[in-house]
Amino acid sequence: MTALPLEKARQIIDAAFAKGADLKLKPLGVSVLDAGGHLVAFQRQDGASFLRPQMSAGKAYGALAIGMGSRKVEAFAKERPHLVAGISDVSGGRVLPVVGGVLIRDKAGAIIGAVGISGDTSDNDETAAIAGIEAAGFTADPG
Repeated sequence: MTALPLEKARQIIDAAFAKGADLKLKPLGVSVLDAGGHLVAFQRQDGASFLRPQMSAGKAYGALAIGMGSRKVEAFAKERPHLVAGISDVSGGRVLPVVGGVLIRDKAGAIIGAVGISGDTSDNDETAAIAGIEAAGFTADPG
């Protein structure tokens, strides 16, 4: 059994969209990745631009690749841009070091995946990701 089943990924997405509606956010794209960086689920709202799949997945992938929420990844990129550029290169350009990627932790504190959201401001994207993760019964780690 996977630590992050599709049913839980769908719960995360639904709750993130609900939070976006509550906050009147722009249309969102939400990617849920497992701990290995593999896509479990993606959905975008009507009106979300065409790069939302790549952008949201890049935020989540970066959080997983570096082992910290993308809030810290973004700060890390500002402090050590050459290192983050190298990480992006070795990942095939999959890392997007921008706020909006949040690690998913289980009850024991282990990282079981990440959520990346793109569509509104980075802070609002992160808020929706945290809401989705918590609604599914996990702990959100934004960094």
